[in-house]
Amino acid sequence: MNSIMKLDVIYEDEYVLCVSKPNNVVVHHAHHSRNVADEDSLLQIIQQQFNQKMYPIHRLDRKTSGIILLSKETKFVAKFQELFTNNEIQKTYYGVVRGHAPETKIIDSPVKGRDANVHKDAETHLSTIKTVTVNIPVKPYDTSRYSLVKLMPKTGRLHQLRIHMNKISHPLIGDPKYGDKNHNMMFLENFNCENLFLHARSLEFIHPYSNKKLEIIAEFPKDWNTVFEKFDW
Repeated sequence: MNSIMKLDVIYEDEYVLCVSKPNNVVVHHAHHSRNVADEDSLLQIIQQQFNQKMYPIHRLDRKTSGIILLSKETKFVAKFQELFTNNEIQKTYYGVVRGHAPETKIIDSPVKGRDANVHKDAETHLSTIKTVTVNIPVKPYDTSRYSLVKLMPKTGRLHQLRIHMNKISHPLIGDPKYGDKNHNMMFLENFNCENLFLHARSLEFIHPYSNKKLEIIAEFPKDWNTVFEKFDW
């Protein structure tokens, strides 16, 4: 299905490849995954496009778009992973959320781990970039309000940003699990946008091999440009 999908290379050197993952692409299939036949994983697309096996250094949720770093050889993975585990990498995400979000907020609230019974500490720093009130009614109101937010996770829990935004009553648009169905429907019906509005925008870190400071930025998917135009953002 995705064999024609071409990934944009944002950065490349002899150690790593950095690409922008589209929405609704899984990074790699779990061994027991049922849908392996129907869709290519990011790693399979990379294998086809570059004719080379790559090794993911971190994860991105299937629904989330944006920047992902892959190692060209297994022996390089550990040094890059250390950046993540030691919080030496600055990850910046952008989201479009329901309502007018606070100007700045630190969300410090535990999130369920992969083992559903264990909650793990999770921290997200939020700042609001833009807000808008739109003359399109969404129940129970006769207008709708949205914010463009910048999110900096200080921990890397599964679904952390999606859960945290829901927790402060500003869920991400297009989130089928933690979002607001009425607002998701509004975006679909009015803007033809149904993807999750959560984008891994940039990574900043000191390259562990070259010691260069890197800031790598992934362009927004086209849904975002549609919304930026409509909302005059």
